[in-house]
Amino acid sequence: MFSRTYHLKAFLGLAMALFLFVAGCGGGQQAGGQPAGQAAEKPAGSGSESEQSYTIKHAMGETTIKGTPERVVVLTAQGVETLVALGVKPVGAVGSWTDPTTFYDVVKPELEGTQLLGTESQPNLEAIAALKPDLILGMKFRHEKVYQQLSAIAPTVFVEEPRGDWKENFMLYAEAVNKKAEGEKILSDWDKRIAEFKEKVGDKLGTQVSLVRFMPGKVRIYYKDTFAGSILKDLGVARPKSQDLDKFADDVTKERIPEMDGDIMFYFSYETGDGEATKLEQEWTGESLWKNLNVVKNNRAFKVDDAVWNTSGGVISANKMVDELEKYLLEMK
Repeated sequence: MFSRTYHLKAFLGLAMALFLFVAGCGGGQQAGGQPAGQAAEKPAGSGSESEQSYTIKHAMGETTIKGTPERVVVLTAQGVETLVALGVKPVGAVGSWTDPTTFYDVVKPELEGTQLLGTESQPNLEAIAALKPDLILGMKFRHEKVYQQLSAIAPTVFVEEPRGDWKENFMLYAEAVNKKAEGEKILSDWDKRIAEFKEKVGDKLGTQVSLVRFMPGKVRIYYKDTFAGSILKDLGVARPKSQDLDKFADDVTKERIPEMDGDIMFYFSYETGDGEATKLEQEWTGESLWKNLNVVKNNRAFKVDDAVWNTSGGVISANKMVDELEKYLLEMK
């Protein structure tokens, strides 16, 4: 009797121990078989896990970034537009070229709480370091001399320059903040917008569009290798023969005003607050050569926002420019 009772207790004890062991293993699993207390593993580059990393090739070489950046500093206006479009709020960003104490109007509503960090040409390195960023976005053309200092603060990614095809810069920044898929969606929407524009404008794509900019002490005719010029190229809009050139711009004298003619002209002034660009604009638009331009006599010379058509240079401005251009072209008789 004792022997039977002993063996029965031993069997029950062994069964209970086995049950507790299995329950301990199974009960410590989350859905999908992940151990309790440990986040489910995500594909590389899709989350902010500290052990994940990805490498970005950029204008200064290669930079490895751990996890999805959460404290991003951006040192270009173009980059600010990129982050806003991607839904990423930077902890710090440079102000506008015209007023470094604030941001451009096209992004200002989305940047409440973002710290101003000086200008694109002279960012405040001490202020950047104090923000303890986990990623810095800049531009070789502007910031090459301080790249090492910035890299000592946080992983740093540079685009090459602001001119030409803004979409390449957009995607590099998007990949740097681990938002490649979102960036591709935005550019896909851009392609759809281009197609819609062409359909709406129709035959008016042949309208020759002239671009002129007034700056303190100089006046420029803008060609195809500019922000506005690259967008006109995407849209398939014609340019005057004298402006249909694969280069940036020419600083011109008044004798070259006739080269500004076209079917429609958009001119913009880079005003820094001292009134010099506006003064030059008024002087030139008062010249007889200007007044004798066909585009002026036909009342098709329009002043537009320099920030949108040139200086800010990002995806938000690009879309606003297309909206404005479409409006003007459709209103033409």
